[in-house]
Amino acid sequence: MECKSKENQACYCNCTYPCSKKGTCCTCLHYHRNRGELPACYFPDSVEQEYDRSIQRFIQLYKES
Repeated sequence: MECKSKENQACYCNCTYPCSKKGTCCTCLHYHRNRGELPACYFPDSVEQEYDRSIQRFIQLYKES
């Protein structure tokens, strides 16, 4: 399967942190999973900018909704 990193960046990736994984979803997911986190695309823009990618923050955010 071909990676569509440019399309991913344009359509799905709201990450504001500069890194080499931007748009390469499989690599990004593995990176964050190994750290016990979720990638930026799981969070709204306002929360993503806080750089708290913890699973606890994700749960807290959606419990409040």
